[in-house]
Amino acid sequence: MLPDEKRPAPRLFVFDNIDPDDFAAHIEILDLNRTVFFVISKSGSTAETMSQYLVVKGLLREKNLDASKHIIAITDPEEGILHDIAAKENMRTFPVPPGVGGRFSVLTPVGLAPAALVGIDIEGLLEGAGEYTEFALSEPVMRNPSLFMACALFLLYHKGYTNHVMMPYSNLLLNVADWYRQLWAESLGKKHDRRGRVVEVGPTPIRALGATDQHSQVQLYAQGPRDKAFIFVGIDDHDKKVVIPQAEEVDKELGYLSGHNLNDLLAAELEGTIVALTDSGRPNCRVNLPEISPRTVSQLFLFWEMTVSFIGELFDINAYDQPGVEAGKKAAYALMGRKGFEKEAKRIKGLIQEVDSLTMP
Repeated sequence: MLPDEKRPAPRLFVFDNIDPDDFAAHIEILDLNRTVFFVISKSGSTAETMSQYLVVKGLLREKNLDASKHIIAITDPEEGILHDIAAKENMRTFPVPPGVGGRFSVLTPVGLAPAALVGIDIEGLLEGAGEYTEFALSEPVMRNPSLFMACALFLLYHKGYTNHVMMPYSNLLLNVADWYRQLWAESLGKKHDRRGRVVEVGPTPIRALGATDQHSQVQLYAQGPRDKAFIFVGIDDHDKKVVIPQAEEVDKELGYLSGHNLNDLLAAELEGTIVALTDSGRPNCRVNLPEISPRTVSQLFLFWEMTVSFIGELFDINAYDQPGVEAGKKAAYALMGRKGFEKEAKRIKGLIQEVDSLTMP
C-alpha cells in the first residue's frame, strides 16, 4: 500500500475467494485503465475463477477497454476452456506445466508471473528451489530435512498425532502457512491407497502464527489432547529491527524490556513456546531460515513439497490427485445449472430438502 514514489512496482491483490463483499470492495477502488488481471486456471473449468473472469470482462466492456490488453491468462498450453478463450480473445498467456497440480504450481508461471510483475526476484526463487531439490535428492535420511520430516510425521501419525501444526514466527510467512494447509490436506487426505483399498488416511494441517496464537492456541496445544505435532519456522535475521525505548519511571515494571527490541522478544516467544510444549511432552521441531528472501522462501516451498511427496509414498497413496475436491466441484456445477449435470442437480436438491426439514427454527 506504499505510494507510487516509494513502491517500485504495481500493487498486487489476490482474489482467492469469491466472497462478493470483498471482491466488490476491491474492484470499486481499482482504476481499470491501469489494471492488469491474471486469470489462472489450468482447465478453465474452475467456476470461481471463471465467474470472476466474466465479471472483470464485463466491467472492461462497460469502460470500452480492450480485454486483450488488460487480461493475461495462465492456463494449459495446449487445451481447455481458458486456453481456447485466450486464443479467441488474443490474450497474452503463460503456461501451467502439464502434470503440475495447483498446489504444486507456486514456482511455475502461476506464481512466477505475478511475482515478477511486482518486482520479486524470480531468478532467486528458482535458484533457491534448485539448490534445495539437488540437496534433498542426494542426502540420506538423517541429513535430509524433507525425508527426515516425512518419516517423523508418518511415525507420529500412527502414534495418534494426527494433527500437524505449522507455526511460523513471521507475519510475512503467514500465507506460506495457508499454502501448506492446502498442500497437506489435498495431497494426503485420501480414501484409497494405490492398491484400491479403503484406508481413509490423512493428517489434519493446522495453520498458526507466532506470537499471536500463543495467546489463542497454545493452552490447547500444551494441555489438550495429545494428537498434535508442531513444526515451528523461525527467522534468524528479520529485515527490520524495532528498538524498545528506555522505560520511564511510571513504566518501571516494564524496565526488563528496555535495551531489547521486538526481534529479541519474538525470538524469546518462540523459544518459550518450544520449552512449554517440550516440557508437556508434545512433539515439536523447528525449521530455521537465516532470513526471508526469495532464495530461502523458495527452499521452504520445496521443503514442504518434497516432504509431502515422501510421506505420500509412506502412506502408499497418490499425493498428486484430489478426487474429493473434484466431487465438490461437480456438485457446484449441478447447482449452478451447468449442462450435463441435470441428474446430479436433481439428486442434490432432494438432499437439500431433507436437510432443510431438520433445520432448527
